[in-house]
Amino acid sequence: MKYGYARVSTLVQLKGNSLEDQRQKLREAGVPEENIVTEQYSGKTTSRPKFQELIAKLQSGDELFCTKLDRFARNAEEGQRVIRELTERNVAVYILNIGGNRHPFDNSAIGKLQYEVLLAVAEFERAQIIERTAAGKAIARTRNGFREGRPPISKIKIEHALELLETRTYREVVAITGISRSTLAKYKALAEKEKKEAQEASEKAPEAPRENP
Repeated sequence: MKYGYARVSTLVQLKGNSLEDQRQKLREAGVPEENIVTEQYSGKTTSRPKFQELIAKLQSGDELFCTKLDRFARNAEEGQRVIRELTERNVAVYILNIGGNRHPFDNSAIGKLQYEVLLAVAEFERAQIIERTAAGKAIARTRNGFREGRPPISKIKIEHALELLETRTYREVVAITGISRSTLAKYKALAEKEKKEAQEASEKAPEAPRENP
């Protein structure tokens, strides 16, 4: 059986790394749609439940496909262990941007050297990205008006999104505004709460005294 694994670290990934991009490449490699496993977990952790479940179910003669080595693992030690375990179980591991779907990793001396070097490079690249991000933040903190995290969403944009939700689905509004579903749900719940509180306050307000004719 052919199986595919796709992973993203965040909800939004650069072009080529999104879940749909990875799924498309896996399908083109011959992996059936129903055998593609996806999840969102940072590459720095090995606690990926769906990945671990997939590894456990693979049997001798099966093939595992992944689009890039850093989608498979960013930690060289963990990556070496998993590839070694799978190849010893006679499971072929294909990384599409390295050997395509024709050249799996193997347990030969050259094969071991190949994946050890490539995994080390992937881990080094990730460390470089973290260092550059930290350096950029350190410089930004010295500037006036610096704010940690994402920039706040304007009130006008939120109001527009809530208006769209009255006639459109969450998926459509996310695509139109770029605001995440969780954020939309939070602001919608907040707006409904404020509306309810205002209505209750209005009902409890004493009536104005009538003037005598």
